[in-house]
Amino acid sequence: MKLTNDKITFASGLQMKNRFMLAPLTNTQSHEDGVLSDDEFHWLTKRAEGGFGITMSCASHVQEVGKGFPGQLGIFDDKHIEGLTKLTTEIKKHNSIAIAQLHHAGMRSPVDLIDTQPVCPSEDENTGARALSTKEVVQLVDDFVAASVRAKKSGYQGIEIHGAHGYILSQFLSSEINRREDEYGGSNEKRSKIIFDIVDGVRKKCGEDFILGVRLSPEGFGLKLGEIKEICESLIATSKVDFLDISLWDSFKEPNEEEHKNKRLLKHFTDLNFESTYLTVAGNIKTAKDVSKILESGVDFVTVGRSGILHHDFPKKVINNPEFKPIQTPVSKQYLAEQGLSNTFIKYMQRWQDFVEE
Repeated sequence: MKLTNDKITFASGLQMKNRFMLAPLTNTQSHEDGVLSDDEFHWLTKRAEGGFGITMSCASHVQEVGKGFPGQLGIFDDKHIEGLTKLTTEIKKHNSIAIAQLHHAGMRSPVDLIDTQPVCPSEDENTGARALSTKEVVQLVDDFVAASVRAKKSGYQGIEIHGAHGYILSQFLSSEINRREDEYGGSNEKRSKIIFDIVDGVRKKCGEDFILGVRLSPEGFGLKLGEIKEICESLIATSKVDFLDISLWDSFKEPNEEEHKNKRLLKHFTDLNFESTYLTVAGNIKTAKDVSKILESGVDFVTVGRSGILHHDFPKKVINNPEFKPIQTPVSKQYLAEQGLSNTFIKYMQRWQDFVEE
């Protein structure tokens, strides 16, 4: 059995002090130009203080046109470096690894936020998104890589490429959304080429001592479980990726696709040969017993969202009490404020059913 307070050593030699990573949680509490706010700083550094082995900041857009939410943290311009440096310095003071998640919303960028037509691998009638030219796809790759360099300059010890949840890289992976006829469309290999190009670029520009993760989701938005597993195997084979972060929504469920219901969704991934690549998963991991079940199933470390919102020190609570269960929801606004959430973040959490007391 893997103990929750066991250390994990990455290829760079950097050690993660336990098996808890803070999920990259959208919270809409930074400035509209992408500059870090005091509220965002407080929320994240309180999680580092609370014992997370990795503190991952929320999805940070690599192009201005890739903004997905109001108040989203940015990493598309050097003006963001000052705030991010302040953030990473404080995270690292608590012996937590600082990692940035690099993001682009693609066709999910609201027009009223970006003030222009959103972009997509192929034209999308429902969102009004236009198709990227091949030249623009290459530029997108370059901007993900440039954002990783910016992250390193800001003191981050690594990045995660957001290829999940129907955002732009996930849009490339979907045969329903991606109908391109150039080198970035067609077969699964071609549709996933953009991710491998970014991985290659990050490794080349940021070196071997920089942690590199990739987040993927195996369902929704036209994604197919079998194809995502193939991409995982190909990423592992490159030996360039330190960890794969698989977002399952529910780590204990069966797959949606009938042909794969012979085993649980999680087991489809733990059965893969990860070699020297670490595996983390996210989705419905709420209690200490949930954490134990996931680690015992062959996962290397857990990615925690909801319980990390409810308890800034969730890792410490689980390590000290194998029976720990989070506070029952709904919770008061005052309680969430005590856990480091700003009024803006609390308002955002009111979208979650029965999470915040009315």
